[in-house]
Amino acid sequence: MTKSPNKSRASGRTTLTAVAAHAGVSAMTASRALNQPELVSDEVRLRVEQAVAALGYVPNRAARALASRHSNVIVVLVPSLSNFVFNAVIDGIQQVVDAANYQLLIGNTRYSDAEEEKLLKIYLESNPMGILLSGLTHSPRVEQLLASSGVPVVSMMDLASDPQQLSVGFSQHEAGRTMTRYLIDKGHKRIGFIGAQLDERTLTRAAGYRSAMVEAGLADERLELMVPDASSIGLGAELLGRMLAQVPDCDAIFCCNDDLAHGAIYQCQRRGIAVPEQLAICGFNDLPASAWMIPSVTTISTPRYRVGFEAATLLRNVIEGRQPQVGHIDLGFTLMPRESA
Repeated sequence: MTKSPNKSRASGRTTLTAVAAHAGVSAMTASRALNQPELVSDEVRLRVEQAVAALGYVPNRAARALASRHSNVIVVLVPSLSNFVFNAVIDGIQQVVDAANYQLLIGNTRYSDAEEEKLLKIYLESNPMGILLSGLTHSPRVEQLLASSGVPVVSMMDLASDPQQLSVGFSQHEAGRTMTRYLIDKGHKRIGFIGAQLDERTLTRAAGYRSAMVEAGLADERLELMVPDASSIGLGAELLGRMLAQVPDCDAIFCCNDDLAHGAIYQCQRRGIAVPEQLAICGFNDLPASAWMIPSVTTISTPRYRVGFEAATLLRNVIEGRQPQVGHIDLGFTLMPRESA
């Protein structure tokens, strides 16, 4: 069978050369018509556009990036695409990226160092203009890949101590400490901490909880229940039962996120435990359902959309040669006192 002259022998794709021949112009002119239309006449631009439509031509952006040593791609790596927290972050990024005519390349690391390394290796082949990463801690191999790539990187969700590391977020440690201090000030003394997934954000919140408990002279390792399982409402219900089994006199529980807090409250309702009269329950992130739970959940509201928006804006400024005024953007957090505590 004879291969169509409009197709690349290697890939089967319609080529720019074929588009140029169809439009009756040179390949260079066809390229200008598509990428710099202001440099060609309206008549030539129209002929090239008609050839593109007739042949179904799709530009090979990977080849263009390889030739120019850069692309218009921004890489975003997040630990979950089903987590509402990171969906909001991506929404904020998308607004900035769309306005700048960049393209997003989103990867789900699934809380795995190995997956993050694999995705980064693949995405760096696209010669991205910048990278947005969740968190500050990465494997040595990922750190090596980032350093050798020379691509600007902005970290999201926490604040770096290294002045050379661009970051946008808030202090997870201080947020954990603030919630714990709130419970202590309410008169609670046996305050448990329930954590899941055990990513760096959970561990840092736990450290904030621990520091507040130590300062108040209330620390007790039995009050901490940390499991590596993926967070869920069902897990929150299960961990509530386990916490009360090991510390029956627990009078408050700080859950590392709202999913766990929702599950803990449901379990209390099943067991006839009055919240907050017998047991206070707190969460983290202020998911939409938390304000509508019965009782509504005391939690920490985090600026997820703004984290994405400000991180993408900071990265864009670096890419486009505008020196950022600050390397760390602290967006803060808000304690949301509600009925559950």
